[in-house]
Amino acid sequence: MAATKKENAPPPSEPDTAGDAAESSETPESKPGLLGNRKRLVIIGGAVLMLAVVGGGAAFFLGGGKSAAGESGAESAEAAPAEEKAPAEGEGGGEGEGGELPLVDVPPMLVNLRTADGSARYLKLHFMLEAPSTAKADKLKARLPAILDAYQPFLRELRPEDIAGSAAVFRIKEEMLIRATQVAGRGMVRDVLIQELVQQ
Repeated sequence: MAATKKENAPPPSEPDTAGDAAESSETPESKPGLLGNRKRLVIIGGAVLMLAVVGGGAAFFLGGGKSAAGESGAESAEAAPAEEKAPAEGEGGGEGEGGELPLVDVPPMLVNLRTADGSARYLKLHFMLEAPSTAKADKLKARLPAILDAYQPFLRELRPEDIAGSAAVFRIKEEMLIRATQVAGRGMVRDVLIQELVQQ
């Protein structure tokens, strides 16, 4: 009897490992893990992309600044020999010995000022003309009478209020430089250095 019961009994079922694997892969616990991994990959990829963009932008701007500096340096390097050649081409004169500026001292001038009430007011002016080179300074001395003649009408038209303040002095220097350049020629006078400007 016992033998027949054992023969009729169904064989024990083997564990369905494939089904369990499918079920385990679809369990709700495993899904958030996959989504979490994907989110991490997206975040890491976005961070890498952002770093690449920021690094590229920084390299572009820094590289552009260096190239601009290099170009300006090259331009200044090209301009420097031209400026060094200019005195040599302009009748072989440079600055004075020891790097002193070639100056032409103009004797003090005394001119009448134009006043509203007709009272006598005077302007005493002492200045120097700066030349680009010693050779041009010698030529400037030869043209000095013509330069002073060009200054007379301008200075005599000044009023006492025209020479008040530092801005007025700057304007007077500009006008004097323009007139000296018109008489002596372009490139002959570099600057006008006022030594004394007194209203009497």
